[in-house]
Amino acid sequence: MRALLSPESSSLYFTAINIVSRDPNPCRSRTSLYFLKRDCGCRLIRRKPRSTAVKAVLDSATIEELGLKESDMRNPAISSTYRRSMLPKPNQTVLEAQARICTGPTQTRPLSEEQAFKVLDTILRSVRGELKDEEQVSKAQIGAFFAGMTIRANSFPEETQWSEGERRAMNLFWPLLLRALPPDVIFIADPEGSIMGLGNSVGPQFIGNGTTEMRLVGALREILAGGHLGYEEVQGVLKDVLPLKIEDGKSTGVSESLLSAFLIGQRMNRETDRELKAYCLAFDDELGPAPVADVSSLTHYGEPYDGNTRFFRSTLFVAAVRSCYGESSLLHGVEWMPPKGGVTEEQMLNFMGANTNLSLHQAKELIEDEEVGFAYISQREARPSLYSLIGLREHIKKRPPLATTEKVQQYIRAKGKDSIVAGFYHEGYEEPLLMLMKRRGVHSGLVVKGEEGALSMTTRLRSASTSKGFPVNYCSGFRSVGKETACKEDGVSHQSFRLEVNAMDYGFKPTDTPRTDRSVSKNIELGLAALHGQKGPAYDRIVLNAGIVDHLLGCDGAEDVTIALDRAREAIDSGKALKKLLNYIKVSHKLK
Repeated sequence: MRALLSPESSSLYFTAINIVSRDPNPCRSRTSLYFLKRDCGCRLIRRKPRSTAVKAVLDSATIEELGLKESDMRNPAISSTYRRSMLPKPNQTVLEAQARICTGPTQTRPLSEEQAFKVLDTILRSVRGELKDEEQVSKAQIGAFFAGMTIRANSFPEETQWSEGERRAMNLFWPLLLRALPPDVIFIADPEGSIMGLGNSVGPQFIGNGTTEMRLVGALREILAGGHLGYEEVQGVLKDVLPLKIEDGKSTGVSESLLSAFLIGQRMNRETDRELKAYCLAFDDELGPAPVADVSSLTHYGEPYDGNTRFFRSTLFVAAVRSCYGESSLLHGVEWMPPKGGVTEEQMLNFMGANTNLSLHQAKELIEDEEVGFAYISQREARPSLYSLIGLREHIKKRPPLATTEKVQQYIRAKGKDSIVAGFYHEGYEEPLLMLMKRRGVHSGLVVKGEEGALSMTTRLRSASTSKGFPVNYCSGFRSVGKETACKEDGVSHQSFRLEVNAMDYGFKPTDTPRTDRSVSKNIELGLAALHGQKGPAYDRIVLNAGIVDHLLGCDGAEDVTIALDRAREAIDSGKALKKLLNYIKVSHKLK
């Protein structure tokens, strides 16, 4: 990264050191930014890739003591290296098939005969024990694959049901699979004994092992038929099976095949509002009541947890800007999440040396601290039950219902006004997201179709070849008002709005979005340069996203969008926003 000037109020500069942690999770040990007092300016020194840095400071005995492998010695600047190395990898042949068939009624792409033969042969050889290590097909993969096939056969439109090639392949392999597959998978593949035409009695008679699986199997019978569940039924299953307990790579509780079929099946059937509410609220009380921060305003930012793989992700820097004028923010997410495995806020904060293992009460302290004013909380700390599913989610391949509802969590409440902002990509999920926000009783809510389905609105020109659906920069939301014309829901009067934000209308010049291509360090470099006042696409995006969000949420002092944008610029140009970010990194390590 090139040298960056610091604000006059800061006498810190970054330098690279190697921090070797004896954390039992070795892949979390990584090069970190470290602050040293200097009277001179602030410069950011390029760091060595971790593969070189770690080897330089660890002898072979220490490496063996820490249990590190060569695969753990990775460059932490690339988002894909943040995947935990102890997670077993899925079989790629079956995963590619899941990407085609474990999706919605209109998006599914049936397999060709050749593809279906290859997938079924892979599954058969795996359950016979003929495949080893990463070639093995996991129970979660098998459960998701056969759930997709069953739901398509039972309830999908004709064009996305089984192709002739799939049927021929299944007719050949099913007699062999029937003798090799465990009963839970046979149930998923043919729950009523009617799909395969061989008079299978295992599926109709299967009830599961123990009360937990019995409840899950009962729910799955409805899902596999293309049906839906009630609020209490979904919550009951989730609370029964989570957190998922894994020992030696295997679940010690519920069958992974059944659970993955449940999760992907509900997404394929297009969740109802009551099902989404169940997923959203199921674990609100997992760690007790939400702490209440003594602030006048608090905005929860719900970015997609699986990160950005192509474009600049601006929300961390937007939070620093908004904190300068009393708009507190809480960011939440994970270090790494499938299916995209892109750049996340946790990766950026880790890379800059911040503490990302904060409890909810520690995050509350950062939000209340006038020198900081925002915080990040990891799902690992806030919702352990949901975090336990990351490995399973990689093997499901497609996003489960949780990918929608985790963006609308409310980990901390404000004494003043609460707001939620969430990103979306697929048309049809904007209204359910707003419904969940209203269900939480927040004063204002906003959904944004940013780039990559994230929250970053862009200043680039809209493409003339834009496909169907909402364009990038589409926003929809509500804010609390006292007007009689507003609608009333959950006891709060709301004024709804929807619009497409055209950055040129607010004086921004059209610019292409900065690409980061999974580079954590590149994302940080762009953001820090912008907070140093360097004008350009990244600077414009931070200002645009801070000012427009303030205006749309109805924040104090942002009634005029021009004024809202100007105060965001002032927060950057004065150096205040950069100082807030530096303070966050320092203070996060001092909390007890």
